Amino acid sequence: MTRQSELRSKSARERPTTGQGIAVHLPAAERRSVAAGSRPEDRVRPDGVAPAGTRPIPNISIRAFCEASGTADALQTAGADRRMAKAHLQVTAGGIDAAVADRAGDGPPDLIVVETSLPRPLLLSRLDALAARCDPATRLIVIGTINDVGLYRELIRRGVGEYLIAPVTPVQLIDVVAGLCGSAGGVQAGKVIAFIGAKGGVGSSTVCHNVAWAISEIDRSDVIVADLDVAFGTAGLDFNQETMQGIAEALRAPERLDEGTLDRLLTRCSQRLSILAAPVALDREYDISAGACGAVIEALRQHAPYTALDLPHLWTPWIKQVLAVADEIVLTAAPDLANLRNAKNLVDFIDSLRSGGKPPHVVLNMAKRPRHPDITVEDFSVALDLAPELVIEFDGETFGLAATNGQMIEELSRKARAAQQFRALAQTLARTLAQALAQPVEPLVPAKASPLAPILDKLRLRA
Repeated sequence: MTRQSELRSKSARERPTTGQGIAVHLPAAERRSVAAGSRPEDRVRPDGVAPAGTRPIPNISIRAFCEASGTADALQTAGADRRMAKAHLQVTAGGIDAAVADRAGDGPPDLIVVETSLPRPLLLSRLDALAARCDPATRLIVIGTINDVGLYRELIRRGVGEYLIAPVTPVQLIDVVAGLCGSAGGVQAGKVIAFIGAKGGVGSSTVCHNVAWAISEIDRSDVIVADLDVAFGTAGLDFNQETMQGIAEALRAPERLDEGTLDRLLTRCSQRLSILAAPVALDREYDISAGACGAVIEALRQHAPYTALDLPHLWTPWIKQVLAVADEIVLTAAPDLANLRNAKNLVDFIDSLRSGGKPPHVVLNMAKRPRHPDITVEDFSVALDLAPELVIEFDGETFGLAATNGQMIEELSRKARAAQQFRALAQTLARTLAQALAQPVEPLVPAKASPLAPILDKLRLRA
């Protein structure tokens, strides 16, 4: 199959209560005023999924009691979202009366969602009855029809976690559940950023390590780099560290990853950055399971505010799982045809895998290589329907010297353009500073017809 026919084949595919009985764990700043309406982040997207920034919800039990079929459907859609993959949701008809009756014999769930159309006096009365049957740690969400600030304040005063006005959407439900239950044990889960290359040798590990280091410096938070290329990983080399333990031991026994074990496996590279290094040994085979990988990621979430996952150029079930559960994805590609094809495939797959969530951050690396016919930035953007956030020009001397010295680009030369670009992406990912320090990428200018135009036109098609 020729390159052109392979790309044509790709273009033909589809792109893819109250009372003392209920405890509330919701900051006042998060409480939504009923009169003011929904916050911007609660607005419904066409795909009906939660904002991509919502933290994954831990292993909790949720019992929902609905009156309207639309509410039940919204809850079922929310339950199918990847961010609620660990939650156990059960939806029952009958509203608040069914909730009161259900609490008679069952063990208490972590969260109860009740829908009611009762007027205010009856609503408060039935919530009193429900509260009498609730465990003190149970949280409560009420979905009602009365749009009244006074009722909202009374419910919050009595211990209701949140009051929503029907009809509700999956976006609202996931956001509210995450606000109430999004961190286990009161500890805020960390953010996981997955770095993957469109092709081997495009510099995805270099981007991962430099951006992770920049996040630790900018946000002044602990960052862990987990090198998942167990046989050929470069994190130890790039950070000038020698270690024979790390990620392989964590994957071998993920059920033992408590705080002490992780501290022992981590190698500290700076005041705030540590690596979970790869053994880089070929005397044994490493069969990584999706379950073990998922358990390690969840342990890292609880251990540090940020985890950067340095993924090898493979295609396995555990790689797919990482792409599904990561909060952010950074896709690195070089400006050539094979990278364009692979990047297109990955962008489409990620779009379908993450139910229309945020697209990956695309880094176009090694641009303007000497005597190398690059695909233009505009052509790359048009083909992916996604503009690269960074275009890093080829600089063999700076990158080579940094790799040889075991330094990050910014440590070697703070004035290097690539150092500023890594810092800009770090700021975007960390969400802590108002704007990037690096100069913005110049706007794309319409270019003359490219010899690759027929192929790129094919890539633009939507099935």
